[in-house]
Amino acid sequence: MLSLLGLLAGLGLLIILTMRGFNLFITAPLCALLVAVTNGIPFWQVSDKLDFVHGYMAGFSGFVAAWFLMFLLGSLFGKLMEHTGAADAVALAIVNKLGQGKAVLAVVLACAVLTYGGVSVFVVAFSAYPMAVSLFKGANLPRRFIPAALALGSVTFTMTSAGSPEIQNWIPIPYLGTTPYAGWQVSIVVAIFMAIAGYAALMWMLKRAIAKGEHFSQRSSDPVLSERALPHPLMGIIPLGVVLLLSFLLHDRLQQAALIVALSGGVVSLYLLNFRFLHNPAAATNEGVLGALLAIGNTAAVVGFGSVAKLTPAFSSVVDYMTHLPGPELLGAAVAVSAIAGLTGSASGGQAIALPELAPHYLDRGVDAEQLHRVVAISSGALDSLPHNGYVVTTIRAICGESHQNAYWPVAVVSVLVPLLGTALAILLFQWF
Repeated sequence: MLSLLGLLAGLGLLIILTMRGFNLFITAPLCALLVAVTNGIPFWQVSDKLDFVHGYMAGFSGFVAAWFLMFLLGSLFGKLMEHTGAADAVALAIVNKLGQGKAVLAVVLACAVLTYGGVSVFVVAFSAYPMAVSLFKGANLPRRFIPAALALGSVTFTMTSAGSPEIQNWIPIPYLGTTPYAGWQVSIVVAIFMAIAGYAALMWMLKRAIAKGEHFSQRSSDPVLSERALPHPLMGIIPLGVVLLLSFLLHDRLQQAALIVALSGGVVSLYLLNFRFLHNPAAATNEGVLGALLAIGNTAAVVGFGSVAKLTPAFSSVVDYMTHLPGPELLGAAVAVSAIAGLTGSASGGQAIALPELAPHYLDRGVDAEQLHRVVAISSGALDSLPHNGYVVTTIRAICGESHQNAYWPVAVVSVLVPLLGTALAILLFQWF
């Protein structure tokens, strides 16, 4: 009981402190230490027993080692889009085409195209943020809703849909013997539902905020359109297309390394096409590097907490209980994956921990592998987006410069509530048809 209480207390404290704006480099290891102490995990290595320091740093350093180049290149790409004016040029072209009232739709669609094209959701936020700022500024929309717009296009209806090259759609394959297109008929219906419901909810929240007098707030770091000449919009679209095309063509062969190649191609093409508009290359590079370090550090700090949590007896008990829930099999699988993803703050982590137990258990009970694949994928993208989630922290704080208090609740609606409804819809459709 003490082990479980310690695990829940550490998770709850991490969420509370994150919402209050405390620095994750301090709060994440402290909350992880609370979990370790209440679970009898030694602070330092004792014989062969796993300890707090090595457990936390293994998670922290492992994430940095796996994702640093992607974060760095993604941040550089975003900063070059901003400093060359390419993001502003694309934003103005979209506004002229769709109208100022479609700024949110433009951001969501841009993120959706990049995500479904295989670009990591972390990198999509870096790449699309400069364009989102320009669009929201032109439409005079409250900028605290930018993280929600980025999240809606990145981590909802595209990330877990059939055919998506995102890892959340690929993890179930070796466990279930399926393909990335498993359950595609239901997946299409659920994706359309989540896109429409999420967009409607986001626009409703925006309209309420505007009615209360909220508007776009200019920052000194924001580029000013009237002070500079801009490249042709195609000069901003072509590099995005390069990233998308290379990621799509190389994903099967190079897996995660394809994103490094794709982003490198995007950075190089962006520079070659727009170097005449890049007045301060050093500033763009320095800002990109610092942004990448802050973003990956925040995320790795939370991953370290999840690594310590996985060492506890309570976590093993929770996983065992969640993977053997009574009732409808698809519902049990969805609850198990969502709960574990919430504890670890990771959709992929929730799947990787639950599937070794879930897959044989439910397949032996006659559950259709394709249905299980799709439900597991969609449900993993719900409770993973609690305040301590790495993507949420990175997008809200490091990329958008907002606070959780101002920006998290719109994010929660589109990335927690909407996927939960999408999961329920998927289960119902599979049961009926």
